[in-house]
Amino acid sequence: MQIKESSEVYDVIIVGSGAGGGMATKQLADAGLNVAVVEAGPFFDPKDPKTMTQLKWPYESPRRGARTDRAFGEFDMAYGGWEIEGEPYTREEGTEFDWFRSHMLGGRTNHWGRISLRFGPKDFKGKDRDGHGENWPISYDDVKPYYDKVDKLIGVFGTNEGLEDDPDGFFLPPPKPRLHELFYIQGAKKTGIPVFPARKSILTKRINNERGVCFYCRQCSRSCSVYADFSSGSCLIFPAQQNGGRVKIFVNSVVREVTTNEEGRATGVSYISKEDRKEYKLKGKVVVLAASACSSARILLNSKSKQHPNGLGNSSDLVGKYLHDSTGASKAGFIPALMNRKVSYNEDGVNGMHVYSPWWGDNSKLNFPRGYHIELGGGMGMPNYGFAMNTNEFNKFFGLKVGGYGESLRSDVKKYYGSVIGMAGRGEAIARKDNFCEIDPTTVDQFGIPVLKFNYKWSDFEINQAKHMQDTFEEIIHNMGGEPISETPSKENHYGLEAPGRIIHEVGTTRMGDDPKTSVTNRFQQLHDANNVFITDAGPFVSQGDKNCTWTILALSWRASDYIIEQLKQQNI
Repeated sequence: MQIKESSEVYDVIIVGSGAGGGMATKQLADAGLNVAVVEAGPFFDPKDPKTMTQLKWPYESPRRGARTDRAFGEFDMAYGGWEIEGEPYTREEGTEFDWFRSHMLGGRTNHWGRISLRFGPKDFKGKDRDGHGENWPISYDDVKPYYDKVDKLIGVFGTNEGLEDDPDGFFLPPPKPRLHELFYIQGAKKTGIPVFPARKSILTKRINNERGVCFYCRQCSRSCSVYADFSSGSCLIFPAQQNGGRVKIFVNSVVREVTTNEEGRATGVSYISKEDRKEYKLKGKVVVLAASACSSARILLNSKSKQHPNGLGNSSDLVGKYLHDSTGASKAGFIPALMNRKVSYNEDGVNGMHVYSPWWGDNSKLNFPRGYHIELGGGMGMPNYGFAMNTNEFNKFFGLKVGGYGESLRSDVKKYYGSVIGMAGRGEAIARKDNFCEIDPTTVDQFGIPVLKFNYKWSDFEINQAKHMQDTFEEIIHNMGGEPISETPSKENHYGLEAPGRIIHEVGTTRMGDDPKTSVTNRFQQLHDANNVFITDAGPFVSQGDKNCTWTILALSWRASDYIIEQLKQQNI
């Protein structure tokens, strides 16, 4: 097969356009470098009326919101999902791992929850704390200047509380708690659980002329037509283009491998175009992989050559190893005091929570070593049949006959609308070498590229943590005068612990470290085996922390970009 090779040599080729790829694009293009961005999905701009679904009702969709190419339907900007036709992945027997892929410009940043938490000092030195896992080769002090820069560039609301491991930042004014959140605050405090304003990358105050301010439509999962919330395309890649940056975007382009020369250095990438199914090669002085932790690992493992027979960057045999996702368990409760509500003020607010609970426990006294935070759901979002009431659960637990048609349905919706509160725990799992992804030697995707095979099991630590979540949620619900609307999960089903991958926070497949024998990248996310290849997604994470990983991806990508600029100036790469 003839491969079409580009004659242009880019300063940097960036694979992936999500948080890590977008930040690298912004910083490197602003520095005057000629940048190519290669994205597996289509172009997307939330301002485009052809793709925008914000401020539309479900009945305005011909399919009432159904959509086969989006995991969560028409009104959620997530092209892709856990299963993509023609692009499979496999699992080792006994493994339950679900891999979410968002193939579109901006990646997962178009539909994420915008929960923007910094890792704290303890998160970088977990082994010192409890003996489990490994320490990062860097500390919070190394990353803090970049967290500060990300806060100011992108915008995040919250409050400075002086918390030891949920560090202060540069915050915009947070929205006020809504009624269901005031109930949660009371219930949580009875149990001694702290509650603080949430920290989310949504603009409650104007920070520049290019982006609008949130007007509380509560539809962030659709991506924002006024760019008030953070998405990589609208906040990083488009500004990089508009500010005179030399950025060329290749969409619908699935990268097969990083190409290398006789010295083992990267020379560019090879990709398959979804539009004509032909293979192309781009040339670049530096390659940045930011395709997501698992996708970047897949590209490296498929980049075999005489100089890298085990895959590029894999002399340590650790590419794909130490894969881990956030833990997740949840519970909902019916709060009778919230029945028959009268809407006397606009409580839509931003999408998701206005308050959250950071980890408060002492793990030395518990049967699991790492903590979790609590995310809150509820209130009066757009109703539909079954919203705020599950007929089977209400009938089973309370003997309440709800639902039906016509007047009885309208009456029940008004009665129970907004009376359910949901809590979700998002916690830290221990990174383990025997949780990993590898190339399946017998399966390829529709483009002929070998696919990933997953090997993963939760340990007792994560299962015990999930039980603690469930016990905590139930106690808070009772403190609010409510009742859980589902049975308490048992040990047999891991206390409701979600399957790994379901929280979509996978990290750790190209872990950083100072020793090339025990890590894939150095402390600047540079491959030990090829110094002109960098990883700026969550692959280099040594551990997850009990926080969402996006803000750390952004900060570390900016840090790695500064290092790339410095090394190019010194002609070291």
